[in-house]
This record gives sequence, structure tokens and C-alpha cells, in this order.
Amino acid sequence: MKAYELLFFVAPTISDETRLAVMKRIEATIAEGEGKIDNVEDWGNEINGLTEGDYTLIDFHADPANIAELDRVLRITDAVVRHKIVVRTDRE
Repeated sequence: MKAYELLFFVAPTISDETRLAVMKRIEATIAEGEGKIDNVEDWGNEINGLTEGDYTLIDFHADPANIAELDRVLRITDAVVRHKIVVRTDRE
């Protein structure tokens, strides 16, 4: 398994229930691929003065073959405005 980092943000106007549902969907997708979440950081809705979304950073390990499915799930999730998944070679 490789180490990855996922940063995503959702609109700050969505409900807490919707935001929680997005997190559960991400967790389930990673778990279905036998991946493991190492850390979740809720950065809140302001980073360097940008207040356009509610940011979350997830560090996890997963099989590279399952990253495409996670990317697909994030793309079809309406609440997710933007996301980026990167390989973390420094955490393997």
C-alpha cells in the first residue's frame, strides 16, 4: 500500500449532516479497497483568508488500484466542490 493525502472542500453552506455523509462515503470507499485512514484534519472554513469552503485533509494508505474509484466517488459527490489526491512518498 502507498501513502496518500486527500484534500477536499465543500461549500460552507451545506448542512452538518451532508458534510458527515460525505466523510462517511470517503471512509467507506477507502475501506472497501482495504485502505486505512491514518489521520483526518478538519481545517475549518478559512485558510489564508480564503472562506469559500470547508476544508478537510485526510492522510491514508491504500492500494494504488483503488485511487481511481475514490476519485470517481469524489467527482460525483455534489457536495464536494474540489478535491486533490497526491502520493506521499515521505510517509511510506
